[in-house]
Amino acid sequence: MSKPALLSTAARDAVIGEPEVVEDLRTHDATTRPASLPASARPHWVALRTAVTGIQSLQLADGAAEPAADRGELHALVDTVTAALRMLVPEFPHDAAYLAAAAVDFERWAVGDFGVPDFLDSLNAFQPQQHRVDGLQHVVVFPMYTQNGSTERLFEAVAVEVVWPEFVAELEATDYSNALFVPIRFLDFTAGYDTNSAVLFPETIAMRTVPTFTWGAIFADREAARFRLVVKAAAETTRLELPADARTLLSDQHLAEETFVMWDLIHDRTHMRGDLPFDPFMIKQRMPFFLYSLEELRCDLTAFREAVRIERENLYSPQTVETAKRVQYAIIFDRIFRFAITGSRVRNYDGLGGQLLFAWLHQRRVLHWTDTRLTIDWAHVADAVIALGESIDDLYWRSIDRPKTAHWLAAYALVSTTLTPNPASVWAKGPDALPLDGPPRGLTDAVLADEFPLSMFYEALAKKMTGVIDSTRGITGTTALA
Repeated sequence: MSKPALLSTAARDAVIGEPEVVEDLRTHDATTRPASLPASARPHWVALRTAVTGIQSLQLADGAAEPAADRGELHALVDTVTAALRMLVPEFPHDAAYLAAAAVDFERWAVGDFGVPDFLDSLNAFQPQQHRVDGLQHVVVFPMYTQNGSTERLFEAVAVEVVWPEFVAELEATDYSNALFVPIRFLDFTAGYDTNSAVLFPETIAMRTVPTFTWGAIFADREAARFRLVVKAAAETTRLELPADARTLLSDQHLAEETFVMWDLIHDRTHMRGDLPFDPFMIKQRMPFFLYSLEELRCDLTAFREAVRIERENLYSPQTVETAKRVQYAIIFDRIFRFAITGSRVRNYDGLGGQLLFAWLHQRRVLHWTDTRLTIDWAHVADAVIALGESIDDLYWRSIDRPKTAHWLAAYALVSTTLTPNPASVWAKGPDALPLDGPPRGLTDAVLADEFPLSMFYEALAKKMTGVIDSTRGITGTTALA
């Protein structure tokens, strides 16, 4: 879902402590009122957020202060931040060690004349995966870049709330263990998150050495809110008649958030499970972007398949079964409506996955664009989606016995048998046209930035949907409820 897996190679085997029993700090009913910080914490948070915003304006891209920045002003801003962090400790006792360590890291940054920041100590102290309690709140500040947001490692502050309904806790404790997964919703944030970024990942933080990562957080409220807005507009534009339970999903932010939590729980654990071509996603290597597309799609389709299994076999509680059905709608609609036409056409691997799913369903005649109306044969769509997942699983299973180049070619064949490549594509001409006698980067360089252009259907849809998609920048569950 336009994000890397939570399970890094190093983190797979990390030992995670048992969740502690902590007070549920909710001050509201999430189904009826927007989330907010406790009143007693609010002044300290506002002071922290304001000071961090001030620091951002004085930073270079690597997080260091600009050489000409007023050191007196910087010291005053850091003093405000450290004072606020320490004042927040009574409100967030579960984060006491982190808040104290963050204050020390800020002070060390100041002593070092505001060079490239190093927040390893406070990162190691922040362990939200040990406190997965529904409604539990955190105030987090780090020098970091925000995926799908700022590419600069500036200080960002975010106040969040954990989303951990009982049925998700049961899933995670039984068949879908994912000890690193922390679903959250926004309470407030600085400018780096007034963007499309919907993740809080430790690997984005400035630090002197890379530790074993033990958590990864995903903003379920942002994912749910933009899904609801975009899919409503797309359904109206394509005149798609939605099933009643799909309409309910689009009308209810709370249900949508729970749906995305269940989807993400299963998706993220999938990156390190199955018959894998060694390590398909997490090793930092340069490879054709359509391989990333297949990996992300594989994880989504695994979540889809498991949701179908839960629904068909009536597993778990009625709430879980109902949510499993909603997960199926969410994966299909988010993929074919939002992912396919969001972002630039430059190596857009999530966009490619959405195009592939749409074309696969259309060519198997369970999705139809006839008389300028989109229709879906819901009685057969699940089996068709699962079949696409099985084709990717088979590609992975066979890849274990293949050289890297042969696997890349087979992956391209899987995509190009459903999607039409760019007419200028070298890859589409076959192995004889490719530089197979050189290093793998030559093959990667031969992939066009837009190797699989949008179909005429998507070109027309994108023109009508661009404004709606752009309007989701910075959206949260609170703004969706407003």
